[in-house]
Amino acid sequence: MFFKDKVIWITGASSGIGKALALELSNHQCKLILSSRREDVLKTVKSQCSFVSEVKILAFDLADYDMMKPVAQNAIQLFGKVDILINNGGISQRSLIIDTDISVDKKLMEIDYLGTVALSKALLPHFIKNKYGQYVTVTSLMGKFGSPYRSGYCGAKHALHGFFDVLRMEHEKDNIKVTMICPGFVNTDVSKNALTGDGSKLNTLDEATENGLSTDEFSKRMLKAISKQKFEAYIGGKETMGIWLKRFFPRLLHKVVTKSKVR
Repeated sequence: MFFKDKVIWITGASSGIGKALALELSNHQCKLILSSRREDVLKTVKSQCSFVSEVKILAFDLADYDMMKPVAQNAIQLFGKVDILINNGGISQRSLIIDTDISVDKKLMEIDYLGTVALSKALLPHFIKNKYGQYVTVTSLMGKFGSPYRSGYCGAKHALHGFFDVLRMEHEKDNIKVTMICPGFVNTDVSKNALTGDGSKLNTLDEATENGLSTDEFSKRMLKAISKQKFEAYIGGKETMGIWLKRFFPRLLHKVVTKSKVR
């Protein structure tokens, strides 16, 4: 019953993990705010939720990170408060460093890092005032170790861990919790929407992603980690072993990753 009566705001809620979270959470007697750029798709997701009267839509673009203060205020006004912010929105990358224009690195940082950080900071005074709040930020295993073709994406996700680790430390006194969710391979369109070296979409579903966890299974495991208010949760298949290899056998991880066929 952890989620009962809580107001939960999900970014990136129009598809993939965000959509699965919305559908699952709508069965938990909570109130939902669904966000992404695409208002029309959010309306479709809302219509598939249980208790649609308890679901509100707030469309915005994470790339507009200078506008997050009014976005946060609009979210608060929908139900009078926000208890949990699930930072799920973002984009990925599939290109070698040598082939990647710096504009792509900039876009990845603006959306995956600055947009998420700006939104979280905009909501922070509300959490402090209420003496409660939980940030749930979906990063990636790539936020803990690297892999070829994802340099800018890894950089942005690593940066999120640094920021939210400090936020957790600074605001523990305010009863503010931080949970970092690190997915492995999940069967979503993340690779299709990934940026290539010139900024265009890859438009290809890679094999590892296609064979990953279903979004339904992932969302159930993610919600369990949120309810336990874990600091970090690594959710996936055997690829999660990379976390422990990075910590204890970094050279071995290097060999394993560079020999893999993952793109």
